[in-house]
Amino acid sequence: MTITQPDLSVFETVESEVRSYCRGWPTVFDRAVGSRMYDEDGHEYLDFFAGAGSLNYGHNNPVLKRALIDYLERDGVTHGLDMSTTAKRTFLEAFQNLLLRPRDLPYKVMFPGPTGTNAVEAALKLARKVKGRESIVSFTNAFHGMSLGSLAVTGNAFKRAGAGIPLVHGTPMPFDNYFDGTVEDFLWFERLLEDQGSGLNKPAAVIVETVQGEGGINVARPEWLRALSELCERQDMLLIVDDIQMGCGRTGAFFSFEEAGIVPDIVTVSKSISGYGMPMSLCLFKPELDIWEPGEHNGTFRGNNPAFVTATATLETYWADGSAMEKQTRKRGEQVEQALISITEENLADVKEYRGRGLVWGLEFHDKARAGKVAKRAFELGLLIETSGPESEVVKMLPALTITPEELDEGLSMLARAVRETA
Repeated sequence: MTITQPDLSVFETVESEVRSYCRGWPTVFDRAVGSRMYDEDGHEYLDFFAGAGSLNYGHNNPVLKRALIDYLERDGVTHGLDMSTTAKRTFLEAFQNLLLRPRDLPYKVMFPGPTGTNAVEAALKLARKVKGRESIVSFTNAFHGMSLGSLAVTGNAFKRAGAGIPLVHGTPMPFDNYFDGTVEDFLWFERLLEDQGSGLNKPAAVIVETVQGEGGINVARPEWLRALSELCERQDMLLIVDDIQMGCGRTGAFFSFEEAGIVPDIVTVSKSISGYGMPMSLCLFKPELDIWEPGEHNGTFRGNNPAFVTATATLETYWADGSAMEKQTRKRGEQVEQALISITEENLADVKEYRGRGLVWGLEFHDKARAGKVAKRAFELGLLIETSGPESEVVKMLPALTITPEELDEGLSMLARAVRETA
């Protein structure tokens, strides 16, 4: 594919140096439909990134777009305060009837603000309020957001350094398989909790991702998650599952913790909960934890009504019939895995490991710089993929859940070619 040099001058002169994704994709995108994006010159790109997981149902999904247009055309409320609105009521009823009740989940729903880190901040604040303790335990290579509380439970050294102040009241523990199976699960953690001389303040909560997306597509085993849940219960700590990127069906089931058979005390949800890429997040928690005073945690953009509309349409379209969406995602995931097996066999000396669940996958190379080269070559071939991991050493795949098998094969072929041509 021939790519002409786009006019990036205004981005380079006016926009901050903090911009990141656009540096890996040096073009100007103009429109997008389904799993494809198009730049200003009409070049087509197959999207294996889906807005960092915020577009699980594709770009401009026609069902969701129609619901949004209808709402706007009838002058539906568009501001973001936490007023009671028709759109919010309809969403809450759909969320309760289509997600919570069928799964026997007891959660109350809190709208903390528009982004994932808002949900995490609310979760940490509530856990500390409930337990009357300050310390939160997180895990190696975790990523929970870029605001100060979320950064304190994030592992990435580069992102943590950006805070500019000490990040306190967070303690990291080893994530699943951190020691390659040589150390018993939670041996160190439980010993510290029980030793009065360990120096570990009693934590209010533990926060965990079932699959670490930004950390390198590190997949926690169901038995590890169950053991963590049991440890939290024994030690009077709340369990927070950060489902911001891995929820909304990304791993198969709507909530990524369902496979493990656990019921976390608190769950954070964002990214694809609106279904349309509009900012929206939820903090879910067991009813007995709902000890907030009115207005104790508030914000101007808590109630994104247009996002409620598309979120409701998403639930009714993709999650009303039980397990159909989950089965499709698992089937597509098997398709990805088979392709990654072939890539690994073809490049046996270069590929260190492939790993994933549902439709989130990572491909790691022995040469840590290789992932970035593969992503760059993939872009030149017309495929949008990103890297993750503490040193950007993992090629990360997040295709839309609605991608067709043919589109998936097309993108995986481009990925295989990019790997081959960067050897």
